[in-house]
Amino acid sequence: MSGSKPLPVVSVQPTRGLVDEKFKVTVQNLLPGEEVTLHALIHSEDGDYWEAFAHYVSDAAGEVKVAEDASVGGSYQGTEPMGLLWSMKPVPGSRTGLRLRKKDVSTPMVVQISVYRGHISRGFKETSPLACAVAERWYTAPGVRRVDIEEKGVRGTLFLPPGPGPFPGVLDMWGGGGGLVEYRSALLASHGYVSMALEYMTPKTMPSGKDSYVGHQYFETAFAVLRDHPQVCSDRVAMLGLSFGTSVALAMAVYSSLIEPSCLVCVSGSHVQPVKGSLSDVFAEINKNVHRTRYDEEKRVIWRDLLLPIPSDPTKKVDVGKIRCPLLLIVGEDDQNWPTSESAEDMKKMMKEGGNSHLLTTLSYPGAGHLIEPPYTPHFRSSNFMVAQTREKVVVLWGGETKAHSYAQEHSWQRTLAFLRQHLYKSDRSNL
Repeated sequence: MSGSKPLPVVSVQPTRGLVDEKFKVTVQNLLPGEEVTLHALIHSEDGDYWEAFAHYVSDAAGEVKVAEDASVGGSYQGTEPMGLLWSMKPVPGSRTGLRLRKKDVSTPMVVQISVYRGHISRGFKETSPLACAVAERWYTAPGVRRVDIEEKGVRGTLFLPPGPGPFPGVLDMWGGGGGLVEYRSALLASHGYVSMALEYMTPKTMPSGKDSYVGHQYFETAFAVLRDHPQVCSDRVAMLGLSFGTSVALAMAVYSSLIEPSCLVCVSGSHVQPVKGSLSDVFAEINKNVHRTRYDEEKRVIWRDLLLPIPSDPTKKVDVGKIRCPLLLIVGEDDQNWPTSESAEDMKKMMKEGGNSHLLTTLSYPGAGHLIEPPYTPHFRSSNFMVAQTREKVVVLWGGETKAHSYAQEHSWQRTLAFLRQHLYKSDRSNL
């Protein structure tokens, strides 16, 4: 029928993009001033469903533009272009303590965006939407290659940007949960870096019964494997650590004669650790203070006090006054897992006394928790966690308020990429 009104339609642009790219969600062909609910849904690799929803009122043209219009209720309120992603939570009735993490980076995170009539807050599965669209969110850009590494006792995964190179390198280290986590490295390769996700604190990286797997040699060898790769610029290699990975990066930068990073990015970590001995000794020192463990009203573990007070004994913390390369320190001020704010203050003081404070850039975020990750991924105030050394399962309180934490993830990632560009891509290659 030529006079019939077009059906509502929802569109997402781009339909395929990197996870750190913004997308635009638009609804058209509504009545002017019509109340609708936008709903985003992800089915995780673990079989769980994550969702966010927001209430909107269409404009005079019968349109909703999420990038410009304000949500009046739901998972978030106000004008939040990416709110449908960062405000996601497990659907009601899900398992507890979940964390949404991409394991297979060769496939995208698939997001289904639906629009429903009226302002609704539940029953999405049972209600027919007015329209749907699908967006793919990728950690790997087209042409990025993934290579398993098992060399000289080192295990990890190398991600190579498209093209012949050579490219700057980034050694990417996660925290005390151990294992091999690839998605951040894949994203770094998508931005032009050969990035190696390093596996450590796993049975496969632990020589039988010995603790050398967390000694300096393992990380020195890993750095050398990356630095000496034929597609890596050997004089442009950075180290990036989150949580316990920060402890490794700082110790290696100061005390290793074999590692000379071009720059360091340290997220949600501390310099407090015994400076002599292996990283097993770091855990031994922490375990001495296990009586300082606190629990919130939901019995979630708070570990930040285990490194407090910040010691004055120089043998108990990395001498950051001896760092010789630029350092970007990223801090969540509501971190309930590590005393990152107190550590950052002490590091600033030590570097001022050491005469190298010009090398330090600190980004400190009110309301942000411990797990500061690439942007537009959901905030987890707490989640299930397995302690690498004991295999004990606990629920850890990471901290953070969703909106503030999400801002920190977006802003700090942009600054991280700018920092790496500044210090790894020199002026003659600044256009790359």
